Amino acid sequence: MHLITDKQAELFKDFIQNHDSFIIAGHKEPDGDCVASSLGTAAILDHFKKPYQLISAGPFKRTEIKTYEKKFAKQATLRKTGRQGLIIVDCGELKRIGDVLPATELTEGLTKLDTFIIDHHKTSSPENETFIIDPTTPATACLVLQLYEKLVGIPDKKTAEILFFGLATDTGYFHFLGTDSAEVFIAAARLVNYGVNPRLIYDKMTSGKPYSTRKLLGVMLDRAEQYFDGKLIISYETMEDTHRLGSEGRDSDSLYQLLLSSANTEAVVFIRQETEQTCTMGFRSRDAIDVSQIASVFGGGGHKNAAGCSTTGTIQELTPKILNEFKKIF
Repeated sequence: MHLITDKQAELFKDFIQNHDSFIIAGHKEPDGDCVASSLGTAAILDHFKKPYQLISAGPFKRTEIKTYEKKFAKQATLRKTGRQGLIIVDCGELKRIGDVLPATELTEGLTKLDTFIIDHHKTSSPENETFIIDPTTPATACLVLQLYEKLVGIPDKKTAEILFFGLATDTGYFHFLGTDSAEVFIAAARLVNYGVNPRLIYDKMTSGKPYSTRKLLGVMLDRAEQYFDGKLIISYETMEDTHRLGSEGRDSDSLYQLLLSSANTEAVVFIRQETEQTCTMGFRSRDAIDVSQIASVFGGGGHKNAAGCSTTGTIQELTPKILNEFKKIF
């Protein structure tokens, strides 16, 4: 993990000081890192006494982030006076934050705002020059932590807890990390010194799942199919499954973990039929396979070993297309 430089921190400080108010936005279908990065950025703005609005297109599907939903508005408010800035966290493109304004206002409104991006995804492709993007960092919360420490100082316990939560969720409670992760653990240790209880964060991440999600997990495991001599496994969830077993507290992470532990398996794809015409897809892999590149084919992106997308099509239509992309690898 690269460390944020003083120059980068000053770039963000200048952005804050040169604007009167802010909109803070993350990607649609937020995860723990997206929520934590947004709230951590808000804490920095609190220090500078700058007003802001936290927005998220949602939905807040994950059990562990439901308690934070009330902090986010679904629609952004564009100010008619003063200089308003947009801070995008945990994604690099405006289109990925979703419909937080009517289409005409989104094009003519948010695109006119000065924008600063804080992200760690390999597939980020910002159009402006005011950004901090570091794919070597395992969570955007790690970048926000460093910005907070450089610009504000030691975070209070509440801020430290949310940033540890973001780091822990995006690293699978650290088990996705490799040999280049010493600075990540040093950052985690600092957060513990600031008052974080790692056990309580783990409990928050893993407990409270609805019983229906345990049943749904069994359905998805039963549907899993192997391809390319077991190197790839694909499973799916239908709209009927969602209606029968509910959409709250989905636990795709457990599915990925179980299937990736299969002998010879190098990648897992999970397809969820969201509407009659659209699906969301999640990709996970071991070290050798870069699933972010495959997700980008379908308009998504992410990390080398964890990526996703929303795309037009049905499960039946998308499965052969996915196989065709993996055929190029296997």
